[in-house]
Amino acid sequence: MSSFIEVKNVSKSFKVSKRAKGIPGTIANLFVPKYEEKKAVKDISFAIEQGEMVGFIGPNGAGKSTTIKMLSGILYPDSGEITVNGYVPYKQRKDYVGSIGVVFGQKSQLQWDLPVIDSFELLKAIYRIPEKMYKKNLDRFMDMLDMWEFIDRPVRQLSLGQRMRADIVAALLHSPKIVFFDEPTIGVDVVGKEKIRSFIKKLNAEDKVSMIFTTHDMQDIEKTCNRLIIIDKGSKVYDGSIQNIKEKYGTTRQVEVEFDRNYDISPMKDIMKNVDIKELNEACGRKKQFIFENTEVQIDELMNYLLQNYGVKDINVSEPEIERIIGKIYSGEV
Repeated sequence: MSSFIEVKNVSKSFKVSKRAKGIPGTIANLFVPKYEEKKAVKDISFAIEQGEMVGFIGPNGAGKSTTIKMLSGILYPDSGEITVNGYVPYKQRKDYVGSIGVVFGQKSQLQWDLPVIDSFELLKAIYRIPEKMYKKNLDRFMDMLDMWEFIDRPVRQLSLGQRMRADIVAALLHSPKIVFFDEPTIGVDVVGKEKIRSFIKKLNAEDKVSMIFTTHDMQDIEKTCNRLIIIDKGSKVYDGSIQNIKEKYGTTRQVEVEFDRNYDISPMKDIMKNVDIKELNEACGRKKQFIFENTEVQIDELMNYLLQNYGVKDINVSEPEIERIIGKIYSGEV
C-alpha cells in the first residue's frame, strides 16, 4: 500500500546565466549567452502518511522551496516520481489543487480592500464549495481562531496576527487533505503564535489533515510537528523525529544548581573531569552551572553526587535547543 505522499528519487536542475565580468563580457553574453546548470534538488526520497505533521527545513538555497513547488504541482521534476493522495501534482494540477491548501506568511490570498468575509465568499465560488460545507467550516474556524470581531473588517485594517489567522482559514475552507505552511507565524506576536499553533494541532488531531511546514522559526516546528526532514545543498541530510535529533546531535547538557550556601566544589573536578563548572553571578555565588557531554557524563551520576555531598535547593536541567542543533548541522559541525 502506497503512502499518502511519496517522493521517489526526485531531482530538479535549473539553467543559470553565466556572465563574464566587465562590459565586454556583458556584450558577449547578449550575442552568445552562456549558462551553467545548478542542481536544486538531488535524488530526494521520502514518504509521508495521512495526518502527519512534518517540518521541512533547510538553509536558504537548500532546495526546500523547489521541492515544495514540485509537491504543489507548480514545477516538474527532471527525474523521479511524486504522488500525493493518488495525484501526480504536475500532471493533474487542475484536479489536484482542490485537495491542497497553501499558507504563505509573506503573501496573502485575501483581497486587500475587501472585508474578510467577502474574500471567503470569493474563495467559496472559486473552489465551488458546497454551502453546507462552507458554513460548517466557516463557523468552526471562526470560533477556534476567535475571528468574529474582525470578519467584517477590510483586510488592510487587520493586524498581522489577525491577517495570518484569516489567511489560514482561507486555505482551509474547502477542506483540503494536505496543507503547505510557509512561515505561518512570521512577524506575529507571542500570543498570536500560540493561538495559531494550537489551532493547527487541534485541526490535525480532529481532521487528520497532513501538514508540511517550511519555516525559520523552529518553535513552529517543535510545537506542532513530530517529524523533521532537513535538506541541505539539494540533498536530504536528516529524516526522523525531533526527539531523535536531540538525542543524536544535541549531546551537550546544562545543569543549573542553586545550593543552600556558597560551597567550594573544586574537589568535584577531580572526580568528574569532563564537567565544565561555571559560577553564575547570582545569589551570592550559590548558583553554579555544570556543562558536559551526555556521551561522557551520566546525568544521574552527576545529580546523585551533588545531592549526596551538598545542600541543594533547586536543580534545573536544560535540554538542547533545537535551533542550536540545526545550526550545527547546517554548518557541518555534526
